[in-house]
Amino acid sequence: MDRLSELYPEAKCELSFGNTFQLLVATMLSAQSTDKKVNEVTSELFKYYKTPDDFLTMNQSKLEEKIKKIGLYRNKAKNILNMCSILVSDHNGEVPGNMEDLISLPGVGRKTANVVLSNGFGIPAIAVDTHVFRISNRIGLADSKNVDETERQLMDSLPKNIWSLAHHLLIWHGRRICDAKKPKCEICNIKDICDYYNKEKR
Repeated sequence: MDRLSELYPEAKCELSFGNTFQLLVATMLSAQSTDKKVNEVTSELFKYYKTPDDFLTMNQSKLEEKIKKIGLYRNKAKNILNMCSILVSDHNGEVPGNMEDLISLPGVGRKTANVVLSNGFGIPAIAVDTHVFRISNRIGLADSKNVDETERQLMDSLPKNIWSLAHHLLIWHGRRICDAKKPKCEICNIKDICDYYNKEKR
């Protein structure tokens, strides 16, 4: 983590958002999509729709139209509107700041909840997305075939005070160097302590 911190001193969430609710929506949209594409869509969307009540002025087809550049947009539109309805009816329009309530919302799993807890509430969390899962298991921080166990192993092996930072560092490394198909091992500053490099490349 120290080496990755040196490599990515600016590592942070790359989704654009103005409040915790917008972070939740953006994270829901980001599933099987890129942050860049999500930011393109939300830069317009969030100009006019900033709260759950704002979103509930739209029907599903209207929201679909506004997010259709993003994959799985129909299902995401349905989940987002159902999520907004529950926030209004059960949480006074506020995003809850705990795992149990977050994962009870439509379309919100542990990964999305952890992103919101970490970036929205400052609560230490490790959100295991495709990059975190791949990198942590590839380099040897974890040894698991599923995301929940990977999350548990990372929480066990890393100090709690760097969980959120570790999440961002692993994502940045995955996007910039440790590619899924063609990792750039030759320019990687942790290759000497990487399981993958030592087993496959040497």
